Amino acid sequence: MWYLDKDILYLIFEEIKNDKKTLHSCLLVNRTWCVTAAPLLWKNPWKYVTIKSKILLFNVIISHLSKESRDILKNQGINNLITETYQRPLFNYIYFCKYLSLFFLENEISSKNFEKSKMSIIRNEILKLFINGDKKYIHISIPDKFDCQLHHITGFEHCFSELESFYCRGNIDQNVIEGLAKVCKSIKSLSVGINSNNFGIFKLIEVQKNLNIVNLIHRGRLKKRKESFNKSLEESLIKHANTIQYLRIEWKPITRFLSYFVNLLNLEIYLPYNIIDINQLENISLPNLKTLRTRRVTPKVLANLIENTKGNLTEISVLYSDRYDNSEMFIQAIYQNCPNLKYFHLSLINNSNSLISEFENLLISCQFLSGLVINVYDEYYNKFSWDNLLLILAKSSPISLFKFKFFSSTIIKLFGGMVLFFDNWKDRNPILIRVGVDNYIQSEQMNEFINEYKMRGIVEKYSIGFGVSGYENFEWV
Repeated sequence: MWYLDKDILYLIFEEIKNDKKTLHSCLLVNRTWCVTAAPLLWKNPWKYVTIKSKILLFNVIISHLSKESRDILKNQGINNLITETYQRPLFNYIYFCKYLSLFFLENEISSKNFEKSKMSIIRNEILKLFINGDKKYIHISIPDKFDCQLHHITGFEHCFSELESFYCRGNIDQNVIEGLAKVCKSIKSLSVGINSNNFGIFKLIEVQKNLNIVNLIHRGRLKKRKESFNKSLEESLIKHANTIQYLRIEWKPITRFLSYFVNLLNLEIYLPYNIIDINQLENISLPNLKTLRTRRVTPKVLANLIENTKGNLTEISVLYSDRYDNSEMFIQAIYQNCPNLKYFHLSLINNSNSLISEFENLLISCQFLSGLVINVYDEYYNKFSWDNLLLILAKSSPISLFKFKFFSSTIIKLFGGMVLFFDNWKDRNPILIRVGVDNYIQSEQMNEFINEYKMRGIVEKYSIGFGVSGYENFEWV
């Protein structure tokens, strides 16, 4: 058998590190391949866990317990975690871990249905495996209501001093966050479920040296959060305005803090309910912004944001309701200010036909548009004119546009419009399309319908899905 140096093997395996199946097969070639591939598979073992594999993974973790830990569990009557034919694994797999998922560990420990006191003992012994002086993590994820005092475990500072990514679900013990804030100063990506109890998050944000990605997700009842809390949160973010490039917020801004983020590339504003006036977002210049995603932002505010992006937007996603007047304002703002737009996602609630009249102008002005997602929730009114929209798309789409995703709660109307769409799609790039349906019967009907156009060369590739799952991202088929 021909021989490859371990360093060369490692470089090759790095290229396929996201292909678990292929990488796993490399374990079986010989010992050299196995030794080289194992650390990559165990760098983030939680990433590809399935219902079947999670039991095996937890058993492998348990097999790493020291004799001292096993004796502690046995003395507490926790015998069913320790097999009679105990054997240490071939590698110290836990040493390879760079990602620590307390989500996985907590779920598996809880699933054993031990008494609360015994669960605490199991948790402590398992955490000793992962938190010690031999480990260095780049990512940690923490579940909701987590109260284990990690910062009291020997080796905590060493393990998390180079942390780059942090995710917590929401209401975790403030001492845990404050303990992390004392040690973790190099976090680049921060994703946190925010509620009225997360005061420790201010400190964790403030001490970072190079914060790039901030994802602040609303948890709990927003109305219980005081404006003073949101204001303090915004003030802590301002201190990183020069380095933050991706920002997601889910509350009505209290201050004009976004005006400081001149280097922002990606902005997501998801409001939990309809808010008519947001003066704090008016006339804010975001000259480098490339991606804008919004939910329940009014046409006036949305148009104003778009107008102040200096023409650099390439991706826009809007979840929109027709309750507002002048709903076409933001479509006009797009085709007047976004010549480089590549992807546009529009989710409409109810009628919203006033937007269709502006679509032709958008298609004419945005000549680099290559992907379009349209979701229509029109179950009660059944008035959305798919025929008009799809006919405009067939006649006026730029040459670059051939990727589509459509979903309608009234699938019959979508069928009629797609006949016009496909029949008028001539001398263009073959279409990549994904269509959302509500049930299996509709799926079969749509599959038969689109396959006919695939046979005629109008459609290159297609897929049928249920509901709107997967429609948020601009990835096709």
